[in-house]
Amino acid sequence: MPVVVVTDSTACLPPELAAERGIVVVPLQVVIGATVYDEGAGGATPEMVAAALREWKPVSTSRPSPAALLEVYEKAARDGATEIVSVHLSGEMSGTFESAQLAARDASVRVVPVDTRQVGVATGFAVLAAADVLDAGGTADEAADAARERAEVTSSLFYVDTLEYLRRGGRIGAAAALFGGALAVKPLLQIKDGTVASLERVRTSVRALARLEELAVQAAGEGQVDVCVAHLASAERAGALAEKLAARLEPNLGGREVWCGELGAVLGAHVGPGMIAVCVAPRR
Repeated sequence: MPVVVVTDSTACLPPELAAERGIVVVPLQVVIGATVYDEGAGGATPEMVAAALREWKPVSTSRPSPAALLEVYEKAARDGATEIVSVHLSGEMSGTFESAQLAARDASVRVVPVDTRQVGVATGFAVLAAADVLDAGGTADEAADAARERAEVTSSLFYVDTLEYLRRGGRIGAAAALFGGALAVKPLLQIKDGTVASLERVRTSVRALARLEELAVQAAGEGQVDVCVAHLASAERAGALAEKLAARLEPNLGGREVWCGELGAVLGAHVGPGMIAVCVAPRR
């Protein structure tokens, strides 16, 4: 394995898929009350985060340190890696990419850090694009370019029941949260230029999810795409949306399924229960 792909747990890659593709996943941390958990199985789960938020317990998140990432890079080097492509969520929203940059300086092998300027499954699709290039015999630089390119054309759209959790986490302005709450608005948001940006405001959750469906279909266009519906504590609504998208986008999917599953604990801590996201990623 001359080149290894490293990413972080917010990419939402299923453990079995990461293992199959040889992708190394570094966990971020979730702090509930005074207890620190690694994100993932055996640590912080989406269910734990949703329950804590509903009970208004203090919930925060933490990036992996440069030392933790350096340890991962050095283990990969000991296992035979000669280069590493380290693909992470937006540097505008987390210090994880900065940790990767700092760790890369001290690594014994060349590390190419990639800021996808995306979050969640959009980062995961970028990671898989890098792995595809390497599997086809590409270089580390070509894999990094593929990850950036796929992230750039991917649409990340999401609905939240309230902007309060994003406001408390510093991911959206207090004025926007107050405006949304005051008018009982159900906000639709997007990831734009690496940050959370307003997309539309509608009056009801039913209308919000209908618009999310329409926007996802528009984003798919006429080409082949991968699609994922993610949620936090809203499995029924997410499942219904995934079924509708699978039916409407069947020609675009090329025989693949619409992924549907729970959002990771770290991202869930910032959006709150009831969040539903759709990620539409054109295939290279």
